Amino acid sequence: MLKGISPILNPELLKILAEMGHGDEIVIGDANFPAQSMGQRCVRCDGHKADEVMDAILQLFPLDQFVAAPVTVMQPAPGDLDGDPPIWTQVKALMEKHQPGTKMEAIGRFDFYDRARKAYACIATGETALYACIILKKGCVIPG
Repeated sequence: MLKGISPILNPELLKILAEMGHGDEIVIGDANFPAQSMGQRCVRCDGHKADEVMDAILQLFPLDQFVAAPVTVMQPAPGDLDGDPPIWTQVKALMEKHQPGTKMEAIGRFDFYDRARKAYACIATGETALYACIILKKGCVIPG
């Protein structure tokens, strides 16, 4: 146990976050997301919701300041939902909490899968909310 670090961030996930460099991406997948077959590395965070995992990560992880939208979510299939998925409200609130002014983009399912296959790692959560799949692009820790 470490002081000041969320227990959601298990040793394997902490190691992955430390290894990642500027521009690397990590996927937070909901319970329906095929995380195990997507990335080179898969970390299990069963029992945790996607927003809890995102909040824990963003306490340590800077989002990329040099791209228009360092947070990407999976866009619902046409006709699947009325409006945006409710989880997106939580995602936007966490972005504002940890890095105010950060932008988010939504991409289709198969484009999301293509990005996820190239990601540094995927996290499998127990999130049951629909379209709670998130890609975070790592930024730089800027001194001062």
